[in-house]
Amino acid sequence: EEGPCGWGPCTPRALQLCNNSEGYLAAYSLLAVFQGIVVNGLVNISISTIEKRYELNSSLTGLISASYDISFCVLSLFVSYFGERGHKPRWLAFSAFMLGLGSLVFSLPHFSSGKYQYGGKLEDTCQSAETTFANATCSASTNSSLHKYLYVFILGQLLLGVGGTPLYTLGTAFIDDSVPKHKSSLYIGIGYAMSLLGPAIGYVLGGQLLKVYIDIQIPKRQDTTHTKVDQDDPRWLGAWWIGFLICFFAIWLLIIPFSCFPRHLPGTAKIQAEKISETHDDGSQVLVQTNNIGQSFKDFPVALLILLRNPVLMSLIIASSSEALVATGFATFLPKFIENQFGKSSSFSATLGGLVLIPAAALGQVISGVLVSKCKMDCKSIIKFMISTCSVALILNTVFLFAKCGNEPFAGVSETYNRTGTLYNLTAPCNANCRCLRSMYYPICGRDEVQYFSPCFAGCASYLFNNMEKTYHNCSCIGKPKREDGSEDFSSEAVPGKCPTQCKFLPLFLTFFFFAVVFTFMANTPTTVAILRCVPDKQRSFALGVQLVFLRLLGTIPGPILFGIAIDKSCTLWDINECETKGACWVYDNERMAYLLMGISAACKTITIIFVVMAVYFYKPPPLTKALPRKTSENISVIHA
Repeated sequence: EEGPCGWGPCTPRALQLCNNSEGYLAAYSLLAVFQGIVVNGLVNISISTIEKRYELNSSLTGLISASYDISFCVLSLFVSYFGERGHKPRWLAFSAFMLGLGSLVFSLPHFSSGKYQYGGKLEDTCQSAETTFANATCSASTNSSLHKYLYVFILGQLLLGVGGTPLYTLGTAFIDDSVPKHKSSLYIGIGYAMSLLGPAIGYVLGGQLLKVYIDIQIPKRQDTTHTKVDQDDPRWLGAWWIGFLICFFAIWLLIIPFSCFPRHLPGTAKIQAEKISETHDDGSQVLVQTNNIGQSFKDFPVALLILLRNPVLMSLIIASSSEALVATGFATFLPKFIENQFGKSSSFSATLGGLVLIPAAALGQVISGVLVSKCKMDCKSIIKFMISTCSVALILNTVFLFAKCGNEPFAGVSETYNRTGTLYNLTAPCNANCRCLRSMYYPICGRDEVQYFSPCFAGCASYLFNNMEKTYHNCSCIGKPKREDGSEDFSSEAVPGKCPTQCKFLPLFLTFFFFAVVFTFMANTPTTVAILRCVPDKQRSFALGVQLVFLRLLGTIPGPILFGIAIDKSCTLWDINECETKGACWVYDNERMAYLLMGISAACKTITIIFVVMAVYFYKPPPLTKALPRKTSENISVIHA
């Protein structure tokens, strides 16, 4: 079955240049790149925008992120079990089809939800009660149905999960089938690193697209030209949907190369015959081969039980699941953490997070793959190597303790209005007659270096334009700081936007976090190689499927949800409309957020180290024998005889 590259009788000579492990690795890497762009790049970078556009909180957007893993989890066992003896490249062609379809579905809410209505003159100054009272009443029409698009996003993620399942089970096992053992870790490391290049491209591409207005053209208002939103306006939403359409077309083009690969690459049988087994010596290798387990569906429970009773495999699976929980949580919410912790814009935070997180992860994958390959580590040495990398990552995790930032003063949230009013109450005597709307969030920074929810809540009565820069005046709630000469300034000016942060820890945080991610992902490729080594040869794809089920159930599904709940717990100011319906969070307690995320990360890394140590303890190498080549059941019987 080591046939030529082509489609049936059509086998062009030029295609045969790609009919090798390098050609397959190139196609696999391209699909992994685009899968990473969509699932781990564009989806994550669009989360904050989707929250605001469709009125969702972080817990619900965490559910959107987890939907991919739910689909992956349900299908992983069956795809890896039946695909082990199927035509793996054609499975990857199906993978490309579903990934493209999922990308298309995920973008559909933009086209069916209508134009984005950001409202007019949200920067309203303090008006009389009669003027604004009519706007503050609740009516049935104000209850938006935008949150129902949650289910469309979930459907898109489910389809993406269907497409991703064959890629990281059958696709990875096909690499291990087709190359010598000492090169396997290098090839898998390259493939995984390329899969991490995808999120990097996704973060950068998505960050640039967020600078484009969500409906491409910003609508002009009739009342005044100065109500036009820009990127510094909190109502600004970027064109999150464009990247998904681009990937839809690009991924479907990859169906072509995968459909032309043969069932096995030339030279596979010879490579399999020369491999030496490192299966954990618990009798499973002999049991699988002598009983020919895995040929039919009735063998499924027995095959699954063999893997679940392998203590080395299960220890590695739980360890990798614990790491996946942290990695997925940070991949989803790192841009939001940077945005709120260090006072950066959404687009800059997303781009910065991607430029730090993804290259570090890719570097860790490549370094570990090269080290394992060059040092020709056996299974036990690989597991010991994982202990050291995880321990260093745990130490570097303490960056959250000393590189956190406090909140800038916020009137009515972190401090009172010039010593009047109460905490966690935006209304104070100085703005009580303004009848301000809490649903209109337009932050301004007062001359007293205190942030206010809006010009109305700051009690500002007027504004002026100086060189196209807007300043507010006659603000009754803003304190009157002393000038250097000792005289008082009674203008009480304020400017639009959040107050600039005084925190200077961003470079320190990014440096430590970069190396923490490097050492975290240095355990990823060795984990995959160790799993492929410690199970019977005929169960390698199935073992990866079992690993990915647990990875999703214990790691990537609860990860975004747990991180989303932790971030919501640190919220100090929610978006509440006139009907008292809670939407997204406007302001977070930065120190509480840092402590919660650090606690989750440290606990998970400790669990990882414990179970990797257990894997070393349980591993029992087999007697030195060569693995049997893949032959028919009759030939296997002859060999045993």
